[in-house]
Amino acid sequence: GKAVVDNKMLRRFARNAFGARKLVASSRSFSVKTFEIYRWNPDEGGEPKTQKYEIDLNDCGPMVLDALIKIKNEVDPTLTFRRSCREGICGSCAMNIDGGNNLACLSKIEDNGKPCKIYPLPHMEVIKDLVPDLNNFYTQYKSIKPWLQPASSTPKAQDGEYLQSKEDRKLLDGMYECILCACCSTSCPSYWWNGDKYLGPAVLMQAYRWIADSRDGDTKARLESLDDSFKLYRCKTIFNCTNTCPKGLNPGRAVQQIKKAIHDAEH
Repeated sequence: GKAVVDNKMLRRFARNAFGARKLVASSRSFSVKTFEIYRWNPDEGGEPKTQKYEIDLNDCGPMVLDALIKIKNEVDPTLTFRRSCREGICGSCAMNIDGGNNLACLSKIEDNGKPCKIYPLPHMEVIKDLVPDLNNFYTQYKSIKPWLQPASSTPKAQDGEYLQSKEDRKLLDGMYECILCACCSTSCPSYWWNGDKYLGPAVLMQAYRWIADSRDGDTKARLESLDDSFKLYRCKTIFNCTNTCPKGLNPGRAVQQIKKAIHDAEH
């Protein structure tokens, strides 16, 4: 009857569909990308090396971080790197990709037939593989007192919030967005040579963020603490920092604004 005919048709359709899927799978073109990744394990000793991995881009997300996660999950679980938000917000996955510092989650994989070369942030001590030691960087950040020290004259709302005009708030645009990924500081030759004394563009931009805040009452002390031949004046206006920032900020300008503020305070 009719039901028997329908079942035969369904079985025939299923066989044809399965055959079509096999044909597509067998004829699918692979787009293989080679990733050359810096490897070093302190527990094993020896010199650092680069290790090659091949990934099919047709079976991988579009970003470098997608490739790193795929390698770790499916190829080599010993590969070590930092990552968290995958949205360019946390700054965890900062690394050197094809010669430039960037966030792996914001770096698109280039399907150009060339290997993608990935290293940790330059001129930093390495904990393991792509993980740099950021202790000195965060200690420098802490040294600028990156919190509001309100003036007694700063107006407050009933709920205790310190008030600020829209115009004064706008002056903080381009600074508060910094995520402390360290891409800019580790692209700065002055920071490479004097990282123990020079605060570097990331920390100095954070310092200026508080200097420029109309609610803060500690401007004089902040400027005095920065008026140092190494902390501030190792900046040679190379502007690698501004060219590198993955958030499109301008740390170089902030550093110059600090110098100007110190000059104006002295004259």
